Amino acid sequence: AVRLPALIVAAGAQAERRFLEFFAAQIRNPGTRAVYARAVARFCRWCEQRALSLPQVTPLLVAAYIEQLTHERAAPTVKLHLAAIRMLFDYLVTGQVLPFNPAAPVRGPKHVVTKGKTPVLTAEEARQLLDSIDSSTIVGLRDRALIGVLVYSFARVSAAIGMNVEDYCPQGRRMWFRLHEKGGKFHEVPAHHNAEAYLDAYVEGAGIREEPKSPLFRTVSRERTLTPRRMHLADVLRMIKRRARSAGLPTRIGCHTFRATGITAYLQCGGLLEHAQRIA
Repeated sequence: AVRLPALIVAAGAQAERRFLEFFAAQIRNPGTRAVYARAVARFCRWCEQRALSLPQVTPLLVAAYIEQLTHERAAPTVKLHLAAIRMLFDYLVTGQVLPFNPAAPVRGPKHVVTKGKTPVLTAEEARQLLDSIDSSTIVGLRDRALIGVLVYSFARVSAAIGMNVEDYCPQGRRMWFRLHEKGGKFHEVPAHHNAEAYLDAYVEGAGIREEPKSPLFRTVSRERTLTPRRMHLADVLRMIKRRARSAGLPTRIGCHTFRATGITAYLQCGGLLEHAQRIA
């Protein structure tokens, strides 16, 4: 059962229904849904601590909340929270739960990005990382295969961990990756020969080739064996930090590092920008 915020429950059945519809039907991406749900839940708790009802939420109160949040979180995070609150109230207004959107006139903090912040590894560092992974264990095979997919296919992490076994498949004489992108779309990319070698070793070692509908990249149990469960972004980030430390690389690298690393290396080796854009 879904536990609704007291602020929404107190507003009546129509507010409850509209709140659930907002997250279930209006927001289709699971990652966005989870982030927006946390942002909205935090705002609802703030209102409840002040004994506010939903009709009592005004632009001044939303502005006060955003101002407080600005002192606690980074500007991009504050802007994301405000966007979530604004979208929810829009949906409540169109559902005739509220007469107007109290978050509409509120402005978030200024945030100007003048330089990309995604850490990028050199080709040598990426090779150092991949070579440092112990491929004698199933966990090592999995981690090397996942990082290989990210580097050589320029895939988003969410697209890579969204793959099933059948999404690593032959087309003609080559193996291809079928990546699950936003909006339920698929993006197919030919497998680089290194990534293909990593995937073949992992799939064979895991014994999952005959399970086409199951997750390709899976979590690990306490016994260090694969489970049937799909990896999440948090699992991947922890793995990357751990592998970076073991390889003697900066632990500031994150999930998006390998996408940026692959594109950078491709361009440095003479690849065309338009080709990189098409692959990515």
